[in-house]
Amino acid sequence: MKTLAFLDCPTGISGDMCLGALVSAEVPLSYLQTQIDRLNLPEMVKLTEVIVRKNGIAATKVNVGLPHETGPVPPPPLRHLHDIEQIITAADLPARAIAWSLAIFRRLAQAEGAIHGIEPQQVHFHEVGATDAIVDIVGTCLGLDWLNVDELHCAPLPTGTGTVRTAHGRLPVPAPAVLKLMEMAQVPIYNAGLKGELVTPTGAAIATELAAQFGEPPSLKLQKVGLGAGTKDLALPNILRLWVGTPTSPASASGHHTYHHATSPIADSSAPHHHPHEHPTPETIPLEKMPRVLSAAESHAAALASVDEIEQRAGQETVVVLETQVDDLSPQAIGYLYDRLLQSGALDVFTQSVTMKKSRLGHLISAIAYPEKADNCEQILLQETTTLGVRRSVQHRLRLRREIMSLATPLGPIRMKLAFAPGQDQPLKAHPEYDDCAALAQQHHLPWREVHNQALAYWQTHINQNHQG
Repeated sequence: MKTLAFLDCPTGISGDMCLGALVSAEVPLSYLQTQIDRLNLPEMVKLTEVIVRKNGIAATKVNVGLPHETGPVPPPPLRHLHDIEQIITAADLPARAIAWSLAIFRRLAQAEGAIHGIEPQQVHFHEVGATDAIVDIVGTCLGLDWLNVDELHCAPLPTGTGTVRTAHGRLPVPAPAVLKLMEMAQVPIYNAGLKGELVTPTGAAIATELAAQFGEPPSLKLQKVGLGAGTKDLALPNILRLWVGTPTSPASASGHHTYHHATSPIADSSAPHHHPHEHPTPETIPLEKMPRVLSAAESHAAALASVDEIEQRAGQETVVVLETQVDDLSPQAIGYLYDRLLQSGALDVFTQSVTMKKSRLGHLISAIAYPEKADNCEQILLQETTTLGVRRSVQHRLRLRREIMSLATPLGPIRMKLAFAPGQDQPLKAHPEYDDCAALAQQHHLPWREVHNQALAYWQTHINQNHQG
């Protein structure tokens, strides 16, 4: 059966985070070490793993140990694409790991070449040509091959803010190479509200080359989760989460909020599996084969989900309001009454504390329904309460048009209910779904109000401003 994997990266992605997530997902570190030794790199590399805690959550950190770490740090070698291709193709590695590694470095060369206005083969790799970057990329491909991953999906990527120091000096975040890689793969991105470089060039290249789709997780039976720790300490747990499982339906994609990446080598079923002596011939992927970038309007339209028939209603409508008051009904019975009324088509049910005759404390029970559902709801009120009668009134109301949008927030996906004034395409108001906020609050051990406020802030600073623009 096909094996699916999903990269959940609320605080970004880097090469060492990928390695940590894979080792956490039970890829043996000894296997990675043995395979990396076959690269015949000029420096001896030693992989070590350590369990670290990020905001109280344990995750795996894989360190790439080099001899110079105990002495002066030399500048990284200036390697060209063909230098790295020779290192990889000369190694006795699984064929898929070789093919994926070459594809990642070629994508990096295309991005750097486009930035500097030169051919990909002329690009000097600085940081990404260093030994530890090569190990991160090749090691990630080895780990995915060891897990026998057939299709990789990835969440939208956070951008970060501020600047980062590189071989070209201090550059804005996202770094130019990262931004170009995101553009080439039409990656959905968002502002996570976190300072610093969240997506490194190595991480961006891995995700944009290997992921078949960006968006929500695929529909899968979850078998294992790997947690890879980042270096920085952030407001959120700085952890890359790798989900691995098998599909639960023929279509591996989940829902409407998915961006397809047609050039992913992992998604190509013709890619060979576990043939370590077959070395693919290097070839350059033309830039014109890269998919175009979605416009802001297209991204917004693609993110709107369909909702049920009632939610689609809008404008002036007629409803029936049913009311009765009781003073001898237990709270448990009222809770059961709520469930029955809503299941039978009531639009809303609510109670108010009232003082009845002879100063008796009681409850005023109100149910709102469409006319065709009113008789059924009235019968339920008579059956499930101690009342001797039900009042009925016909009222007119304005119902705003509503749509549901799924936000890829730093904490996780949150559905946002949007309301539109009559005849308007600009949302009048937006409200996060309670259940989604509650689930993420429990998952991240945060107050519900904080998750709710973060969703509103994300909507205001990212989606709503883009929609208005």
